[in-house]
Amino acid sequence: MVALHKLYSLVISHLPFISALPILKRTIIGPTVTSNFPDPAIITVGSTYYAFATGSGGLNIPIATSADGATWTNTNTDALPNVGAWSNGQNVWAPDVVQLSSGSFVLYYAATSAADTSSHCIGAATSNSVTGPYTPVANAIACPTSQGGAIDAAGFTDYDGSQYVVYKIDGNNIGNGGNCNNGNVPIVPTPIMLQQVSSSDGYSLLGSAVQILDRDDADGPLVEAPSLVRVPGSSAAGGWMYVLFFSSNCYSGSEYDTSYAISTNGITNGGADYAKSSTPLLVTGSDNNQLYSPGGLDIDADGTHVVFHADLDESLVTRQMWAGVVNIDVASGTVSI
Repeated sequence: MVALHKLYSLVISHLPFISALPILKRTIIGPTVTSNFPDPAIITVGSTYYAFATGSGGLNIPIATSADGATWTNTNTDALPNVGAWSNGQNVWAPDVVQLSSGSFVLYYAATSAADTSSHCIGAATSNSVTGPYTPVANAIACPTSQGGAIDAAGFTDYDGSQYVVYKIDGNNIGNGGNCNNGNVPIVPTPIMLQQVSSSDGYSLLGSAVQILDRDDADGPLVEAPSLVRVPGSSAAGGWMYVLFFSSNCYSGSEYDTSYAISTNGITNGGADYAKSSTPLLVTGSDNNQLYSPGGLDIDADGTHVVFHADLDESLVTRQMWAGVVNIDVASGTVSI
């Protein structure tokens, strides 16, 4: 049964004025997919929510659907039966789906490189249907194997229709051991990169990728799992504030969390890293001690609905999907859930 959490309204039936009090919706719901459904991504098409996850159960990219963003059904279908020729087809991770202005869809994913099986690269695939099946693009769109590879791609559409992909350079893959293979000095950078792509196809590169975030000591060995959204902000440059959600610390332990960073100076923050929140959004013990190692959060383009995973029984074997609703306060530059 799906647990219901964070009910903030107190209903006392015998008070005559109780009907005038607002009933506030819960902000975290879950687990909404109880089977293994890690690194979920969310998109709304029409009146239906769709979620896509890291490969499991013999599927490269499993799909779940919801009519309300709260009750989800795992369809047990594969959005990406075949990967691009650049990959050996192993370890298909962390997808994201965006809809282009043409109405077609692009799915981004990471998989093991055929040329260097110690690293992941990022590929793209296209479809005229949100559920696919997606046809892979032959070549990877990001493959910095000398820096450890690339994972965790997420698409983003800016206010002017320009299209971007954010992703993590997987530096801890070539780290020097310790926590998540990157706890021993020298620590290898794990930057979050922003790459503009063609708005007509969603994958042809325009210019070079730029860094918008990297780890620091508070993040432990890494930052990863970026997801970018924009919200109107009258005091921000161009009238938009950009919020970058990300995870930090090691995914295999209790310190893994979900946090966010802000730009009020355009999508590249004027060439500087986004400003990190001083407090994570989700940590182990959040939601009345329901969550363990919450991460991989993705936010819908509506700027409110999110999905993320948390470990069942403190084990990586089953990372269940949870759903939520966030509130982005532009005035204070803070996010709550």
